[in-house]
Amino acid sequence: EIRDALAYCRVTVQHDDDLAFERIYNTPRRGLGESALRTLRLVQRTQKVSLFEATRRALETDELKARPRKSLGDLIRNFERWRAMLDGMNHVEVVETMLDESGYTDMLRIDRSPEAEGRLENLKELTNALQEFDSLPAFLEHVALLTDMADRSDTDMVSVMTLHAAKGLEFDTVFLPGWEEGLFPNQRALDDKGLAGLEEERRLAYVGLTRARKRAYVSFAANRRVFNQWQAAIPSRFLRELPTEQLAESSDAGLYATYSAGHHGGLREQASGFDYESLGVPGGRRTRWRDETADDRRAVQGDKVDLSIGQRVFHQKFGYGRIVAVDGNKLDIEFEKAGPKKVLDSFIEAA
Repeated sequence: EIRDALAYCRVTVQHDDDLAFERIYNTPRRGLGESALRTLRLVQRTQKVSLFEATRRALETDELKARPRKSLGDLIRNFERWRAMLDGMNHVEVVETMLDESGYTDMLRIDRSPEAEGRLENLKELTNALQEFDSLPAFLEHVALLTDMADRSDTDMVSVMTLHAAKGLEFDTVFLPGWEEGLFPNQRALDDKGLAGLEEERRLAYVGLTRARKRAYVSFAANRRVFNQWQAAIPSRFLRELPTEQLAESSDAGLYATYSAGHHGGLREQASGFDYESLGVPGGRRTRWRDETADDRRAVQGDKVDLSIGQRVFHQKFGYGRIVAVDGNKLDIEFEKAGPKKVLDSFIEAA
């Protein structure tokens, strides 16, 4: 019951917490089975969004049956309302209201098992503990810290931290991801402080590298999804400043290669005509990039079907039909047997 209550709190504070949402989306029971969850997961995968957002998008279509749609619609609206209540109400009252309105407290009250009364008492202790914190997010951070400490053991583990937090620490192996222009060095630091900001970022790069006693793995992405848009990434200028005699390079086939690797076909010296010299980065050994191909674009954009009004399509659930209206990724389709339905384009294919 404590884990369930914490899951409700986590989704209220952060809608995109998929594990918490999946834990309580049908607790207490709301008539939601595996079929509804499969539909939500399919929307989540195809749209590349959180489970909460996938539910919100599925509610705008006819993919869900009437009863699951109503139950999920009520749940989504409740979470949005509880989150808004945190701005004007005491967080303890909000949690108590949330547990009552969700039906969770009533579920325990009608439970006739010997443990039911103790579970209700545990919920009361939870709300008492909340009073010691200024806000619900502060309480959840404290719980996460305690959980992390409780899970620690003498076995090997990974410590995740910021570069600032790593100062003064050392590890045998260090992983440094995200070495891309705009990300590291951070574009905001460059815009706000200019060269001073660049030097600050360079010092952070030095801090990160020197945390490693034996090995440091530095990585960057060829493409990164930013604000739901795929963008080509340019490797950080700091990579050009690393001592070449200390480096061992590798990349996925077809993305990046060095002169020393001997891959020359279809490669060019700079990505998208980018000029490192304009950043004040000295010359030296250069990394080569392969020109973008149609296969690359398909890998990034996915195999999308061009859809138009009047086109005959097939839906796994509703069968064959014709498109009567297109609104972004939502389609109004007149199905031959199921009648008019609104569906997501990721669920249909050309007939």
